[in-house]
Formats: sequence, C-alpha cells, structure tokens
Amino acid sequence: MSAARTDHRWLELIGIALVAALILVFLPLVLDIFRLNLVGKYLTYAFVAVGLVLCWGHTGILSLGQGLFFGLGGYCMAAFLKLEASSVANTKIQSTPGIPDFMDWNQITQLPYIWVPFESLTFTLIAVVAVPAIAAFVIGAALLKRRVGGVYFAIITQAVALVLSILIVGQQGYTGGINGITDLRTLLGWDIRPDSAKYILYFVCCFMLLGTMFVARFVLASKLGRILVATRDKEDRVRFSGYDVANYKTFVFCLASAMAAIGGAMFTLQVGFMSPSFVGIVPSIEMVIFCAVGGRQSIVGAVAGTLLVNWGKTMFSEDFPQLWLFAMGGLFIAVVIAFPRGLAGIMTDQIIPRLGSWRGPGRSQPSPAPAE
Repeated sequence: MSAARTDHRWLELIGIALVAALILVFLPLVLDIFRLNLVGKYLTYAFVAVGLVLCWGHTGILSLGQGLFFGLGGYCMAAFLKLEASSVANTKIQSTPGIPDFMDWNQITQLPYIWVPFESLTFTLIAVVAVPAIAAFVIGAALLKRRVGGVYFAIITQAVALVLSILIVGQQGYTGGINGITDLRTLLGWDIRPDSAKYILYFVCCFMLLGTMFVARFVLASKLGRILVATRDKEDRVRFSGYDVANYKTFVFCLASAMAAIGGAMFTLQVGFMSPSFVGIVPSIEMVIFCAVGGRQSIVGAVAGTLLVNWGKTMFSEDFPQLWLFAMGGLFIAVVIAFPRGLAGIMTDQIIPRLGSWRGPGRSQPSPAPAE
C-alpha cells in the first residue's frame, strides 16, 4: 500500500473522529435544544451529501434529483407516523374517523390500499430504504444501461424530481398536497415532540450518519471503490477490461439513493412533517452545493460542507431573507471556480502540507482532481 494512500486513510479516520466529537460532544454542550434540533436537521442532509460523494465524486454520476429519494424516504416514515396519529380517538370529530385529516377534507371515506401496509413499522422501515432504491434502480436501468450520462443524466434526474413534486401536490387527497403530511405526534406511542425526545432523535441521527460514513468509506476502500474511480476517469477502458460499467453505476446510484432516503426518514422524525418542498429541483440542487462546498471526493468534507452551508444559510437568512439564495448561488460558483475540490481539497492540498514536516521527504502528494 502506498504511503499516500496510507496517509489518506489515516486522515479520513481522524476526520471522522473529529466529526463524531463535534456532533456528539461539543454541539450538545454549547447549543440549546432549538439550535441543536436545527443541527439535527442539517445532519439529515448530510446523508444525501455522503451518497453524492459515492455517485458523483468517485463515480462521475451527477444526480440533480436526490431530493426525490430524500422525499420518498421521508414520506414513507411520515405515512406511518400519520396513521398512528389518526386513530379513531384522535379523529372522532371527522366525518370519517380513523383516516388522516387531509383525506377526510378531500371526501375520501376509507384508507387507500397503498396506505394500509404503512400501519406496520417493520414494513415502513423496509420501505424507507427499498422504495427509493427501487426507484433509483428503475432510473439507472433505463438510463445507465443506455450509456446516458453527464449533463443528460443530471437533467433527467432533475426532471424526475420535478415530476414527483408536481404529482405529490396534485394528489392532495393521498399525499397531503402542498402542505405535506403534518401533525406527526408519536412513534409506537412514544411522543416525539418534547425536548427530551428531540435530544434522543438527534443522537440517533448522529450515530446513523456516522454508520453511513463508515459504509461509504468501506465501499471506497474496497475493490469496488477502485473500479468506481476507474469508471469515473476512464470508463471505456474499464468496459474494455470486461467489467459491466452500467451495473456498477446502477449499484452505487441505488446505494446513494438509499442513504438519501434514510436522511429523509430522520428528517421527518426530527422536524415532524414532510412536504413536497423537500422533493423538487431547489432542494436537490442545494444538496449538490453542500457536497461541492465540502469536497465531492471527501466523506468528511461533504458532512462539514453540509453543516457550514446550512448554518450560514440560517444565519444569513435571518438577517437578509431576500438575499440568501443569491449568496448560496455565488458560493457555489466561487467554489467551483476557485476551489474545485472544496474545503477538503484546501485542507489536504494547502493547509496540512504547511503544518509541519511530519509527512517526511519522499511522500507522495495528494492525488490530482479527477479528469472532467
């Protein structure tokens, strides 16, 4: 194993340890529950950013529709929570007790068949991962098998996310429409609204995110990870070597989509609702910005970028609510032009080599940015 690769893996482990110390120890000690809950919401987006490191940073698949999978995971979890909150006792004032309020408002008199399986938590947990993964497989099989990639793949995934958001809004009686699924109260009888529950859900989200980071690191450190990087840089050469490139791309796209869906489910639990505003084009592009700012080749950088951009967005939008969108767009352009490897690239290429001589003579320099 080369010295450069050894250094890179140690830096990854140190970075993950620092992220763990930040989100598990430091932030809970210094932030009140309101701000900590905001950080918990930011961390749900980090699931998407870690998935983008796999499919965009290391495989070259730019998806502008990750909000689609984030939303599917969130809606699956919201369906279970809404059914639990819609017991006959809680909805006795409705014309049809026992169904969600938005269905009653739209003159639906019985629970739709598609909602019935979500009365089971076991089915819901499986669906949170399986439904987005199946959707990603269908998209991947339809496009990647036909060698549709680059900007065309990005535009098509963006269009699919837009179509789903329009569909959700249009099917108000089944999805809650533009308002989404709200008034989520309990998880198997456990009230998720008090501050004590928010603390627990925050730490659950943290541990799940750390687990997702280790899964991504395992994939990238394996032979599969090397094939993905080779596919990104020289796809034809990999294909001529006998590998089915489309299968590898489809797999990593499905894996990234499943990660995004887990983030969506945790978002629903922590924030208490899910709406189509988290499914369409704007949130999908924002998720790409999180990854780009942190560094699309770095797992730790993607998480750090998500936290920094969202924290800046919150602070900036509180003081300048009409300007933060322009600020985010300008930030993305600046990063792409000046720092194409993001914050992680600045750290590995500029800061660490200047900190001291611990690298020693003869050590390899960090690998160059991928060929575009």
